[in-house]
Amino acid sequence: MAVRKLEHVGIMVTSIERSIAFYEQVIGLQHLETNGHVDDAIRLAFLAFPGHTDTEVELVQGYTGTLTEEGRVHHIAFTVDNIEEEYARIQGLQLSNLDQAITTLPNGSRYFFFNGPDGERLEFFQSAR
Repeated sequence: MAVRKLEHVGIMVTSIERSIAFYEQVIGLQHLETNGHVDDAIRLAFLAFPGHTDTEVELVQGYTGTLTEEGRVHHIAFTVDNIEEEYARIQGLQLSNLDQAITTLPNGSRYFFFNGPDGERLEFFQSAR
């Protein structure tokens, strides 16, 4: 098969500047660039982890398509080293829709969800693998 990796995940946002700041400050991503689009109403911003640009998050502002017909991303998961520390940090930021507790899967992996600035679901995940 020719598919080799996940390139990027696109997230529809209402304010590209607000979302860039959120993903830098809360998630730890680095803003790589902001571009226009062939549709002048659309702006795109690309972010990645410092030193690891093989998978990126793309923020899309100005898209007016019908998402219910075109599909939606349920969530984006980010690997963390210490789930308890990250839960306490996110709890201190008072972000919306934070899970009431960390969930532990039968295999020992642990996670929790919270919302980004446009209601997108984000997951911090600590794998037991």
